[in-house]
Amino acid sequence: MDGQLFLIKNLLILREQIAPFDIEFSVTHKELDFSHLLEHLRRILRGQASLFDWSRSTSLARTLSPRVLESQIDAKKELEKSLKTTCEEFIMSVTKLVVDPMLSFVTKVTAVKVAMSSGSQNQKAESVLAKPLKDQAFATPDKVAELVQKVAAAIQQELPIVMTKMKLYLQNPSTRTILFKPIKTNIMEAHVQVQSLLKAEYSPEEIQGIINMPSIQELQAQLDNLL
Repeated sequence: MDGQLFLIKNLLILREQIAPFDIEFSVTHKELDFSHLLEHLRRILRGQASLFDWSRSTSLARTLSPRVLESQIDAKKELEKSLKTTCEEFIMSVTKLVVDPMLSFVTKVTAVKVAMSSGSQNQKAESVLAKPLKDQAFATPDKVAELVQKVAAAIQQELPIVMTKMKLYLQNPSTRTILFKPIKTNIMEAHVQVQSLLKAEYSPEEIQGIINMPSIQELQAQLDNLL
């Protein structure tokens, strides 16, 4: 995480430094390509080409001549691409750090529902999948309450540490806000998905008495206070 933030910081500095200069940042890169030589050697071994027929275009002398490949690299575009990729990696790493238990839960529920709809031939598997979701071993109310508590603890303990690191590397508040916005969206979306499953599969008593998940409004206020 520190490495990602360090890279983001320096890429932003570099972008800011080159922005005032209206110059060409494209660089032409040339390289020699011998890849066609392998195919010609295969043709020689199959008897389809001659090694010493200098009059033919497939002669060894012509074949050994390398091809010159040219490619243009735009430094500005490459910088923006690197910055975008690094930001996305940081966003996903923080998202996973906070709501990975919820994401894993939603994935398992989806897998169970797909298996039920496809109709397994195995009777034992069918009997297990036929049980209500809240009777599945991974989805009992107590198990769901446990994962909700893990995520709540990550929001209270891990996320503030992330924000402290962001303030250390990114002094501009607007930059931190832009970077934190998709993280906040991902966290809230994970909660929305779990809440939808709870309403569909669990009783109000189980949701309120055992699982005790915060409302979306409470979660949003909690996340906004971190900025």
